Amino acid sequence: MVMIYCRSIHHSGKGEVCGPCEELIDYASKRLERCPKQNDKSSCRICEIHCYAPQRKEEIRAVMRYVGPRMIFYHPITAIRHLIDELR
Repeated sequence: MVMIYCRSIHHSGKGEVCGPCEELIDYASKRLERCPKQNDKSSCRICEIHCYAPQRKEEIRAVMRYVGPRMIFYHPITAIRHLIDELR
């Protein structure tokens, strides 16, 4: 999702990301690796454990707000799976 956001908002090339977006991807990956719930977790939005620092949380929200509605065009199966998970 960050790559889609970076390409659209920061005008990076296809398959490329800018420095700040690369840092955000690295940060999110580290947070997900250390998540105590791992595969039992539905989505970070409704989780009672807050893994992200406030600034990073806002950055991720901006990415999700922008890319979320567009996901059906980029990755339709992933978007549908996410919607199903949100309904659980």
